[in-house]
Amino acid sequence: MRRPAGVLAANLAAVLLALGLVSCGDGRRAEPGTVVVGIRVAPNNLDPRLGNDEASQRVAQLVFGSLLELGDDLRPHPALAERLEQPDPLTYVVTLRQGVRFHDGHELTSDDVTYTYRQYLDPAFVSPWKGAFRAVAAVEALGRYEVRFRLKAPFAAFPIQLVSPPIVPAGAGPELATHPIGTGPYRFVRYEVDDRVVLAPFADYMGGAPKNTGLVLRVIPDDTMRGLELRRGTVDVVVNDLPPDIVHQLESDGRVQLAKSAGLDYMYLGLNLRDPLLADRRVRQALAYAVDANALVEYLRRGLAVPASGLIPPQAWAYAPDIRRYPHDPARAAALLDAAGFPDPDGAGPRPRLRLTLTLGTADEVRLQAAVIQQDLRRVGIDLELRSLEFATLFADVLKGNYQIVQMQWAGGALVDPDILRRVFHSQQVPPTGFNRGHYSNPEVDRLIDLASEAADEGQRGAYFAEAQRLIAEDVPYVSLWNRTNVAVAQPRVTGLHVNTVGNFSSLRDVRIAIP
Repeated sequence: MRRPAGVLAANLAAVLLALGLVSCGDGRRAEPGTVVVGIRVAPNNLDPRLGNDEASQRVAQLVFGSLLELGDDLRPHPALAERLEQPDPLTYVVTLRQGVRFHDGHELTSDDVTYTYRQYLDPAFVSPWKGAFRAVAAVEALGRYEVRFRLKAPFAAFPIQLVSPPIVPAGAGPELATHPIGTGPYRFVRYEVDDRVVLAPFADYMGGAPKNTGLVLRVIPDDTMRGLELRRGTVDVVVNDLPPDIVHQLESDGRVQLAKSAGLDYMYLGLNLRDPLLADRRVRQALAYAVDANALVEYLRRGLAVPASGLIPPQAWAYAPDIRRYPHDPARAAALLDAAGFPDPDGAGPRPRLRLTLTLGTADEVRLQAAVIQQDLRRVGIDLELRSLEFATLFADVLKGNYQIVQMQWAGGALVDPDILRRVFHSQQVPPTGFNRGHYSNPEVDRLIDLASEAADEGQRGAYFAEAQRLIAEDVPYVSLWNRTNVAVAQPRVTGLHVNTVGNFSSLRDVRIAIP
């Protein structure tokens, strides 16, 4: 089942690519030296205070700057901030770099920083980022280039909150949604809604001007069409926006180059623990043993992933390598179901032990993956119904708890600090407060996460989080599937191609087009 399905998708893509049966391009090739980047979806809001979808954040990575940025070690490092100091457990002081310019020419000062963060403390200001700053009591300017953050209580994860959202100009209003002005490597030129975002290099960027003459982010919703555009040369680069089968076909075709890095994005099955069937830990563990994550990686992902063990990725400093794992073991899954009171009613016959429903999106990739998981569970006597929904409907149902099992993916940038365990698994973080959508509750996990959040020493903080990860792995609120491998696919004429661990667009400033 697995290999023929993947091969079928690859063959279809190969036929389309080889014969060129689909018309590509819109006749508007960018200026020489401009890099055309194919993206899957259009940004929802160019104001970084409001847009938290992937496409909006990608634009923000290019146009704006933040006080801190993630390094290759996935720790926060100075960016617009020259340094960050903590004189006491409740105080952080940021010293800004001098001479940093916004695209409108004015210098970045403490006024811009205090204006940005005070908005998130304003009860009347609506933003998806506000939750990250609930621990902040006040933001104060100490001078032209110095800002003090005062916290309500010790919060060791505070520095990571300064990585995003980025700094906006003081006084910026709703016009930022249509004409964003930041301190990033690119200036906003225009947005042709649902078609393209055009960006120009910012010569005064603090890290040096980009190596290309600009970027065009072209919205191409169809997976096969993005592959065709890349093959035909009307798109120069696609980053993490092609299905593995199409990446494989393009690579086999020999007309593109690839850059890869171990990524963070985490695919999982979320379990609703308020459901009577899934409230039993033995059933949840049986599901984990029944799903063959290695086969998903090998055949469906074409090796562009690694089996995941938990929410915290292996590259993160707080990752616990010794947590319980669930290798594919149908016999063990069956034994756990027997122990939980779900014996097989007819042995090898067709009648199931129990019936469950998996809610998922509509993309071909996720539907094919769900079909394979459905077969895995059938082998241990579980009848899995697939319920495919448009994302908005799916997400609304998840927030309301209207599901048994949901197939979803966490973007890797959210996972670099172990405080994500608090937002996802603490019993006080159910929606709308946090991301504990499955209503997982373990008092000992709560206690460990609370201790970790207050610990000033990183070693002690890591020890608390490691023990919490061990308990969570035993309880299986999530069935872990895989962590994605980042992959950028580009034309041979592209130089400077690389993709960082987080898989964001900041590395595009190093890409250039070799002009004959």
